[in-house]
Amino acid sequence: MFKGIITNIGTIADTTTCSNSDQIFHIEAQNLPSINKGDSVACSGVCLTVVDVIKDIFTVQVSQETIKVSNLNTWKIGKKINLEQSMRLSDRIDGHLVQGHVDKTVQILAINQNSGSHEVKLSCSQELIRFTAKKGSVTLDGVSLTVNSVIDQEFTVNIIPYTWQSTTFQYNKVNDYLNLEIDMIARYLDQLIQHRYN
Repeated sequence: MFKGIITNIGTIADTTTCSNSDQIFHIEAQNLPSINKGDSVACSGVCLTVVDVIKDIFTVQVSQETIKVSNLNTWKIGKKINLEQSMRLSDRIDGHLVQGHVDKTVQILAINQNSGSHEVKLSCSQELIRFTAKKGSVTLDGVSLTVNSVIDQEFTVNIIPYTWQSTTFQYNKVNDYLNLEIDMIARYLDQLIQHRYN
């Protein structure tokens, strides 16, 4: 479980493909607290298990199923990614509860700067836009954000200067795809409603 508060920006140092088509990523991350084999780390919003650690580089293995629903197919050597280590039960929740289970990607339609902040407009699939509510929470590339507006199949978020500079949003451009995780409360409420009326 995570909070959607990014603690570090990592860099893809190397990548290889396994015989079973799983992808191996070697991620360089300085200034993170100790990482051990078996730990969970949210990598741009995707909860991944550390399978090896050598100095400042940790290794994760990713299945094809995860690659299909996320933007990990764009991860090349030198790519910057958001990192967050799993939370402790005693931690203060500064963002919102995030599982690291990416639902799908959303595409950036526009980035507008306003008084130092950046308003980002995103295109979302029909199946997921219903989980997105004004003033509700979403996770984009691992970052907990508040939804500003929802119109048809588009929604906007406002990113303050601190968050912009402390995450990989500073590197994003129009047409880029971001990993989306919908709010877990909305997910479970939808499931309960479906069972009630079915």
